[in-house]
Amino acid sequence: MSGIIVVLPKLEDAKQIRSILSRRGLDTAAVCTTGAGVLSRLSQIGSGVVICSYRLKDMHYTQLAAYLPDYFEMLLLTSSAEVENCPPDILSLTYPIRPNDLAGTVSMMLAQLDRRLRRKKTMPKQRSDREQNYINNAKMILMERNNMTEQEAYRYIQKSSMDSGTNMVETAQMILLLLFDS
Repeated sequence: MSGIIVVLPKLEDAKQIRSILSRRGLDTAAVCTTGAGVLSRLSQIGSGVVICSYRLKDMHYTQLAAYLPDYFEMLLLTSSAEVENCPPDILSLTYPIRPNDLAGTVSMMLAQLDRRLRRKKTMPKQRSDREQNYINNAKMILMERNNMTEQEAYRYIQKSSMDSGTNMVETAQMILLLLFDS
């Protein structure tokens, strides 16, 4: 679930930003005046965009950005003089902010974040060296004892894994235990 957190030193300004976004169909999950307030709300929101100003009541925006997990993006609202000092990984809008620009930028950031998180979920998890060794050793033994090619041995472990409902590492461990016990 993606959300939007607005954090500005003045609560009235933050509520105004929330109102602008709301009128354009973007619901704001939280409105805060401090970086600590944002950090306490992160666990309630799966991912999203933090809209903040250059300086908050309790920290600088760069400090808040360092604390944000990688499934949150930051949109900095700043003056044109300060935008030059902004790191390249933080998107910024300069004052005066046009409501349509704000809503469009936030929508784009949420869409990019959603795509990135979906892509990350579809990527296969990397196996550790130890886990890969279990699979390699099971393949070697299957190749020696059953005269299989490497591809056949791998496919056998893969199919056994799918049939038994366990992952390939557990299946390889079972194969090793069965073949060494006999």
